[in-house]
Amino acid sequence: MRSRLLDAAVELFKDKGPAGVSVADIAAAAGAYPSQITYYFRTKEALFVEAACREVLYVARRAEEAAAGAATGRDYNRRLVEAVVGAPGLALFVEALSLVRRRQDLAPLIERTFERLHAQGERAYAETRARRGWSGHADTAATARRFWTLALGLALREGATGATTAEEVEEMLRLLQHGETA
Repeated sequence: MRSRLLDAAVELFKDKGPAGVSVADIAAAAGAYPSQITYYFRTKEALFVEAACREVLYVARRAEEAAAGAATGRDYNRRLVEAVVGAPGLALFVEALSLVRRRQDLAPLIERTFERLHAQGERAYAETRARRGWSGHADTAATARRFWTLALGLALREGATGATTAEEVEEMLRLLQHGETA
């Protein structure tokens, strides 16, 4: 039931935003009772943060899968960026970050998500480099952290300025390329 509630909630949150979704909407979409949301998550905000955290990890996994077949570093970067930038799950996570500033009791969910994003990104990048025989002295941990920092910053800017996903993809690719040569 917990997983069904998260699945239903994330789709509704992506479609309507957290303010546009009620506990009753989520319960109905999951075939549950509103009291089950309280039982599993305590509040709609806690459900939202957990759903956003889970969704950004799914975005990361889909990005790794999209980039796995890349023959070059540039193609790897492009595939990663195109899979992440503009993803609704990334935008939800940015919104969850903002919410947690007011709800510090939910911060551990965010912290664990960042730990997993960075660890999984580092692992995926190191494995790809080894498998492809890419040389260089890249710090895979720093590279993974840099990638997610850029992605989140651009998602925040995109939401605030209305920049297009295509513009943000090209901006992130420029920033990643600059970081490789700096």
